[in-house]
Amino acid sequence: MSSCARLSKLSRSAVLQARSCINVQVKETGLKTITSANKIAFSPLSRPQNRKFTQLSATSIIGTESVKRTSRNGKSQRLQRRMYSSYPTHEMVKLPNLSPTMEAGTIVAWEKQEGERIEEGEVLAIIETDKSTMEMETPEEGYVAKIFLPAGSKDVPVNQPIAIIVSEEEDIAAFANYNPDEAASGAPAEAAEPAAPVESTPPPPPAAPTPAAAAPPPPPPPVPHASPTARVFASPLAKRVALERGVDINQVNGTGPRGRITVEDVEAHKQPAAVSAQPTPVAAAPPVMATPTPPPPPPATASFTDLQLSNMRKIIAKRLTESKQTVPHYYLSVDVNMDKVLELRQQLNSESNGEYKLSVNDFILKASALALKKVPECNSQWMTDFIREFHTVDISVAVSTEGGLITPIVFDADKKGLQNINNDVVSLAGKARENKLQPHEFQGGTFTISNLGMFGVTNFSAVINPPQSCILAVGGTEDRIIPANNEAGFAAAKVMSVTLSCDHRVVDGAVGAQWLTVFRSFLENPITMLL
Repeated sequence: MSSCARLSKLSRSAVLQARSCINVQVKETGLKTITSANKIAFSPLSRPQNRKFTQLSATSIIGTESVKRTSRNGKSQRLQRRMYSSYPTHEMVKLPNLSPTMEAGTIVAWEKQEGERIEEGEVLAIIETDKSTMEMETPEEGYVAKIFLPAGSKDVPVNQPIAIIVSEEEDIAAFANYNPDEAASGAPAEAAEPAAPVESTPPPPPAAPTPAAAAPPPPPPPVPHASPTARVFASPLAKRVALERGVDINQVNGTGPRGRITVEDVEAHKQPAAVSAQPTPVAAAPPVMATPTPPPPPPATASFTDLQLSNMRKIIAKRLTESKQTVPHYYLSVDVNMDKVLELRQQLNSESNGEYKLSVNDFILKASALALKKVPECNSQWMTDFIREFHTVDISVAVSTEGGLITPIVFDADKKGLQNINNDVVSLAGKARENKLQPHEFQGGTFTISNLGMFGVTNFSAVINPPQSCILAVGGTEDRIIPANNEAGFAAAKVMSVTLSCDHRVVDGAVGAQWLTVFRSFLENPITMLL
């Protein structure tokens, strides 16, 4: 039966906007089947006294079509939300992804409060990411109508709504009682809105037209992601880890905000799967062995403090654990005679007239960059199906901050002089300690240097910074007796120990040794760095 015969109360203009023929077969008792190319929402508007049927809402038709036009034209979603609700035109501000590894952030402070006017490009909030603390600028001008989360809110997922901006000041009052749940329910991607009217009809259809119609049986527990056709709310990293580990993401229970699946949920789901594969008697006999044994509680007299993990500390732990578990490390160490470098450094600093003060690390960075041009295999990354060899030398320098370790980058280090390298390192280290680094200043890099010599460390091995293939661990200089061509046959020298950690998938042992030979040659004969 044609829909036009049943939808008498709709204006013809609204029906024409549906752009598809919608067949609604109605019995005396209610709606039987619905077929719609555009998945238009249905809602009961009126009920004649002697019949029950589902009528198509003009608002729903217009709303759905506006979504499709918005998608094709690439316009803002504000019009879409306006068509689905009675709220004025507004911009939903979501927490942006400020770094490649960011899954959540902390709202350190709000620079604008509710009711205040904000101009395009002004700072709306201060956000702490897994790498640094950054300023979040507003996407457009207007008024802050609503702030969903207070300052200090931690572990806020990326893309979660955090504020609303309206263009007119008089529209602020309309959002006084607005909340993020309303924002989520207004999204057209949610399946609950079109499904509700279908479920409200008394007689169940004999044939299930959609998977959603077969989903409502009450006995199963409410697992948000059990249906294979339902939308899975999971972080990109959680999906990637689930794919790598062979975990069905639809079977994972999310513990994040609104059932969002996190990496921890995927990792926790893998343990029960392994236990269920064992024979039932074995699993029942020693239940204690099936789960990790918790550490023993501290003595009653023990004194301790539990420190909350920062976003940076979580990412450091995660990435370095992943590096040690997935990257085949090996280590090569050499001793370098630093006498000539120290002499040249003293001479250059004495002639600087206060314009610069070169450090030993500047020479190490320059020698490393030139060695990478000589041995480009160490300036590469493992890409699973191929090895990417970089033509530029961008060296990450490990900097210790109160929040943890971060690696700002000296770009094109092989092309820069010692003074420019020194200026870059000093500037980047200062920004890192003040949490003012911008994403482009620490994202990327082709090689990393970690220097602990200033802390009295003579030698150590560093963990590779993925996806890079090498990291150089630099120790301090110390006085040693070395062989010499003199009457005594020996001489005192300033010697520095360095250790190169390599990814064996990319850099073979002979290649790593070749790089160390070139690196040591540049430092023991620093004048050759001018060639």
